[in-house]
Parts: sequence; C-alpha cells; structure tokens
Amino acid sequence: MPESPEVQALVEFLDERVAGRAISALDVIEFRAVKSRDRPPGELIGARIAGVRRFGKHIGFDTGAGWLMIGFGRNGWVRWHSTADRADAPPTPEVMRIGLDDGAEMHIVETGDFLAVTVAVVEAPSDVAGIAALGPDPLAPEFSPEDLERALGKRRKMIKALLQEQTSLAGIGNAYSDEILHRARLPHDVHAAALDDDARERLFQAVVAVMRTAAEERRGVSPDRLKQTKASAMVVHGRGGEPCPVCGTTIVDEIFAGASAQFCPACQT
Repeated sequence: MPESPEVQALVEFLDERVAGRAISALDVIEFRAVKSRDRPPGELIGARIAGVRRFGKHIGFDTGAGWLMIGFGRNGWVRWHSTADRADAPPTPEVMRIGLDDGAEMHIVETGDFLAVTVAVVEAPSDVAGIAALGPDPLAPEFSPEDLERALGKRRKMIKALLQEQTSLAGIGNAYSDEILHRARLPHDVHAAALDDDARERLFQAVVAVMRTAAEERRGVSPDRLKQTKASAMVVHGRGGEPCPVCGTTIVDEIFAGASAQFCPACQT
C-alpha cells in the first residue's frame, strides 16, 4: 500500500517534470475508476499543469481547468515513461494514461486483484470526500501532540487500526503503523483508551520520527524503486521470523480480522 513518504517522493518527482507542461492526451482504460461522472478526465486535454500536490495518500494535479485527483487505494501507482524509455516499458494493468506535450507519459496502474484506484476531476481537492475528511498529517510541520491526542482520545480501538484510520491521521498505512509501534514499544492490539501519558508521548515521538525519516530517505528515489526501497528499510514490517534488531527476539507475524501485524513480543509488551 502506498503511504505518505513514498507518495511525497512521487509527488516531488512528478512536480519537477510536469509543472508547466500541457496535457496532450488522456485515455481512460478502466472507466470504473472515474468518480466524477459529470466531469470526465478527457476534458483536461490541453490544460496546463501548474503543479502536483499530495493529500495524505492521494495526489492532485493542479491544472487551469480543475484538479485531477488520484487515489491509489491498496495497489495503485504512477509509472513514468519518458520518450526514451517508453518502448522498453513492460506491459502493466493500466487504469489511465496521461500524455504530455513533451512526449512523456504517466501511466496510472492497479496491480491488485480488485480495482481500488480512484480518479476524479474537481474544482478543489476538498471536493473529494476522502480528502475533505483527512485527519492531521504527520509530515506537516505543524503536526503536534495535540493533533495526536485528538486522534486517540479515550477510544476503545486498537492502536494499530487507529493509526491507519485516515480520518484520524493522514498517510499512515499497514507498514508504517508496525514501524511506529515498534519504535514506541507498544503492542499493536492495545486500545487507545489504555495508553497513559508516557505511552502517548512515546507514540507521538515515534510517529514523527518514523514518518519524517522515511520521507527524507525516499526523497530523490525514482518511482519504480520506491516500493523496494521502502521494503528494505523496514525494521519489523514484513520481517516475521527474523530477529528483532533491538533485542534479537524473533519477530511475530500475526493475522487478525483480515489484517496483519509484525511485532517484537519482547520490545512491545
């Protein structure tokens, strides 16, 4: 699942290459992805892109004719093709293809078993319901302990699920929630209501450190390498059966309610 550090790196990569360029072609291959039926993406042909921005795990292209908003869901992504590499690109399950006036192309792809990518043309990003409802973003400079406290409250909900709840905190998914909880030394299944002041402070520090460090480390990595770079940097996520790098205890891989968690049973008591 794309999460905010990788999406931010993608946005910076694209913004550097598409700002000032005009959309020369826009082909929708999977029409079920389009959520703005009254404004089809094709109406943006000829529009010039002012820039690209991130909204949680969504991206938006700011054009003179409106915003082109893309939500990646669990397995969506953008594959960039310059004029030089397009002929060598492997076939991919495409949702939409965007051509630019310099010959480059952006291919919006979905690699999962079901379609989760969404596409919409809107006047403002907040016209997309999922973006309007986003909680505070840990990558934002103004993110504060008070923002986290409002997200946690005294809720009787597992902290791992709460971290991934986009209306509470924007941009955190399954992988980084595991990393955050390991750094904070908290079990994945503890309820927010059970966290004392010390645990809440550790959690805030972990959220900021993990997410911002990841964003800095992903900066400058090409979109086709971001997934592998992210996986290689994980401390516990995806490493079930391996030793914890902190204490050497075997990392546990647990499946619950259709989700998964990887954690150290010694560090995260």
